[in-house]
Amino acid sequence: MYGGDEVSAIVIDLGSHTCKAGYAGEDAPKAVFPSVVGAIDQMDVDESDDAEKNSGSGESKNNSRNVDGDKAKGKRKLYVGSQSLGYRRDFMEVLSPLKDGIVADWDIVDSIWEHAFRECLLIDPKEHPMLLAEPSSNAQQQRERAAELMFEKYKAPALFLAKNAVLTSFASGRATSLVVDSGGGSTTVAPVHDGYVLQKAVATSPIGGEFLTDCLMKSLESKGIAMKPRYSFRRKEIRPGEFQTVDLDFPNTTESYKLYSQRVIASDIKECVCRAPDTPYDESAYSNIPTTSYELPDGQTLEIGADRFKIPDVLFNPSLAQSIPGMESFAEIAPSVRGLPQMVIESINKCDVDIRRELFSSILLAGGTASMQQLKERLEKDLLEESPQAARVKVLASGNATERRFSVWIGGSILASLGSFQQMWFSKSEYEEHGASYIQRKCP
Repeated sequence: MYGGDEVSAIVIDLGSHTCKAGYAGEDAPKAVFPSVVGAIDQMDVDESDDAEKNSGSGESKNNSRNVDGDKAKGKRKLYVGSQSLGYRRDFMEVLSPLKDGIVADWDIVDSIWEHAFRECLLIDPKEHPMLLAEPSSNAQQQRERAAELMFEKYKAPALFLAKNAVLTSFASGRATSLVVDSGGGSTTVAPVHDGYVLQKAVATSPIGGEFLTDCLMKSLESKGIAMKPRYSFRRKEIRPGEFQTVDLDFPNTTESYKLYSQRVIASDIKECVCRAPDTPYDESAYSNIPTTSYELPDGQTLEIGADRFKIPDVLFNPSLAQSIPGMESFAEIAPSVRGLPQMVIESINKCDVDIRRELFSSILLAGGTASMQQLKERLEKDLLEESPQAARVKVLASGNATERRFSVWIGGSILASLGSFQQMWFSKSEYEEHGASYIQRKCP
């Protein structure tokens, strides 16, 4: 048991799009920043230094290596956080620590946690128990690695790993529900019964917010609209209120950084103008729809028409993505990807007959992509048409977009602040006695 009443726990939710961190018991996370990092291979930096200076560079080369020796095997320097990523650097690649929702690069995760503790929350991790949110499909090996890093490097006094779907369910005050979590990298449908995820009935789809953002970018590109990243131009005022755009050339900018910068703009367009259509998207019905304007950072004004409805409908009808120029590569996996209503019904049908009615009546929408306008109403409508007659379908979503976006973190904040939860922690002494594998018993 870990009696951590006097010190508040830290809750961390490392999602595929953003990392959320803050104190348990609070309403919203204190720190929210991208889950990707900028990485510069030190060899690239040294070579460019040599080219510039041609002499006396030996000392600076050694210094730069020494400074970053502890970072990622001494080969690369990592930049974490919105500000660091917003600043363009030569040869900077944008990397994600996750692959298919599971951690693939622990060095990057380490740098993200370090940034959250030292730069954002300004805390010493030795003094706070840690609650980490994890995907429903997390493997034992991943959980043990997280425990090792927290106890060995950060010397945390206690740790708990909780499934995303369970935390979302707790955030809405329910112990049993069907959680539809549509995040940046994927969409997961997971049934939660009495606070436990029913693993055999979890359904996932690779269509998340980032996939929709890519669809929108490709669709705009096919119409001849080029999205200029913010670093690639300067706006100069030539007369009061009248600006001229001057293009800047940075030949050493990586493709991944350019794409990251364009995605930031496309994602904002998606959030501002897109909404789920009331009925399945039909090209002819939406061809004369009134357009909505959006001003790009370089001053161009876009008029967006049918795409406002077509892009969100990919969630319901994934094969629609194949009709977007540039998304042809999706055709290989398209047949195996199901739409949201099919995933929900498939997941409920894999559950015990006794709890199906309860799951149909408490379908929870969560995740950043779930904040899209009209998504709740459309999902409820489609489910009513496809579900059994006896089922009472109810889709629940917080009216507050912040609560929907941060539902996993909020659930963790509630859980870690409960008095009855304090004996659930996996303490450092238990880790030292039983090893990392003991976490399977403490955090089932």
